[in-house]
Amino acid sequence: MKGKLLIVTAPSGAGKTTIVRHLLKTFDNLGFSVSATNRPPRDYEEDGRHYYFLSTEAFFTKVENQAFLEWEEVYEGRYYGTLKSEVDRLLNEGKHIVFDIEVKGATNIKKAYPDNSLAIFVKPPSPEVLFQRLRDRNTETEDSLNRRIARAAMELKCENQFDVVLLNDKLEESLASAERIVGDFLEHNLVKHGDADNEGH
Repeated sequence: MKGKLLIVTAPSGAGKTTIVRHLLKTFDNLGFSVSATNRPPRDYEEDGRHYYFLSTEAFFTKVENQAFLEWEEVYEGRYYGTLKSEVDRLLNEGKHIVFDIEVKGATNIKKAYPDNSLAIFVKPPSPEVLFQRLRDRNTETEDSLNRRIARAAMELKCENQFDVVLLNDKLEESLASAERIVGDFLEHNLVKHGDADNEGH
């Protein structure tokens, strides 16, 4: 496999999507892996760009056909997964692939491609800051917010499972660190473990 896999993961609210968007603008040889989900699209979301939106039945047909590299029930009744066909599509285009993915899925992709991938865990300044960011979104019911916070607290304990921990405190510094990490990875292959703890982790 010629292309490399850049796996960016974090608890919800830590800022991984902002970092991934910046990397896609910075490196023109990166392609974004679009995940599949059975949740309904939000008003601004487009099928095939933000997610592949599937019915629950269609999602599980793909599970049965072993079409997923990884999949998970992230929240009750809400399933997300990475399609093998999506990885193949990007590799056939000659791209390196960037994943914006939750923690368990990131672990599974890293296991599937241990030698040709770099897994970056985006870490918030503190759990309290992360939980407040989630509350400030005002997009959740109290019940779903509590579930999201509980999941985030659990995922924060997983940082040592990944190659690099990127502290996302001051955004401009975090973006610059992410650029450096990814540039080194794409040019020289793997960054040494712990090289890029963002000067302060």
